[in-house]
Amino acid sequence: MSSIPELDIHPHHIIQKKKDKEAKFNLVKAIFLDIFFVFYAIIVLQRAIYYKFILQLRELPFSWNEILLIFILSIIIGTLWAVSRTSISAKLFGIAKDTKVTKWTVEIFGWTLFNLTFIAGWVVTQISIVDIFSSEGIEGANRIFGAMFRPEMGIFDDALFAIIETIYIALVATLISIPPTLLLSFLSARNLMKDSKLSFSVYYVIRVITNFVRSIEPLIWAIIFSVWVGIGPYAGMIALLVHTIASNAKLYSEAIESIEEGPLEAISATGANKIQVVWYAVVPQIILPFLAFTIYRWDINVRMATIIGLVGGGGIGTMLMQYQGIAKWHEVGLIVIMIAVVVWIMDYISAKIREAIY
Repeated sequence: MSSIPELDIHPHHIIQKKKDKEAKFNLVKAIFLDIFFVFYAIIVLQRAIYYKFILQLRELPFSWNEILLIFILSIIIGTLWAVSRTSISAKLFGIAKDTKVTKWTVEIFGWTLFNLTFIAGWVVTQISIVDIFSSEGIEGANRIFGAMFRPEMGIFDDALFAIIETIYIALVATLISIPPTLLLSFLSARNLMKDSKLSFSVYYVIRVITNFVRSIEPLIWAIIFSVWVGIGPYAGMIALLVHTIASNAKLYSEAIESIEEGPLEAISATGANKIQVVWYAVVPQIILPFLAFTIYRWDINVRMATIIGLVGGGGIGTMLMQYQGIAKWHEVGLIVIMIAVVVWIMDYISAKIREAIY
């Protein structure tokens, strides 16, 4: 009889293959990150420090050919550096060689990158202690702080309505966001969507979309929707709604991913379908974190609602922008005081509610 060859299914071979695959994937990520680091360092050194700080140029020269050359150079340097496994990215992803060269390059490049960033930030923000204590600066500070101590009470009714409108903008955006956020959070939880290629693809697409939406600040969304639907509280509400869905979907999904696996396995062993597993094994573990996140988000939205009003999102922010534009500082002083008081009250209430939940 011919012998049947034994399949090599020893656990340590499987584990080793998995480690090798993970190491290759980490190397690819390290290459991309090192390319970014090198490109960033060259751009900052050239444009912020050399052009802006040393040459004191008001208008920086720009050339696509120059940018392309820097990018190609960054690809070459970053790739070679990552492949040598002595780079800062290789260290971050745990694939670096344990040598003195790695230690020196990581420390030297890390500190260089930090110092370049700090110097560039100092140059770009045009930090000047002299301007703070100049006669014009002191006069401006006296004007705004003096107005806060002598607020114009004649606009109190209008300001009160505007601040109430701001609170409702935040409240409605938070409440409407709950159903779509719940749906997206379950679909973007890795532990619930890893069973098949289709579900994992859905997970990946939703993660990419929500990360993109979340990366755009509510202020920008308010500008977009104020053009789309017109200036007013509706544009502000939609802006907060979109950002809230994307932000809370991430928080909710991370809460789902951190649940205990025991109840899931126990419910699944009884023959329950996917929906029953989620309802009986997942929901009881995440209900309290979900409530806490939602309440905290409402608190954040109240603060954001005052800001998006500056670009046409309605509420107290729009009123503040109007009076600031015509230099009525006593009216501005009253509005600033009302915003501070309301934000403090909302922060206190939401903190107490979260304490009661837990």
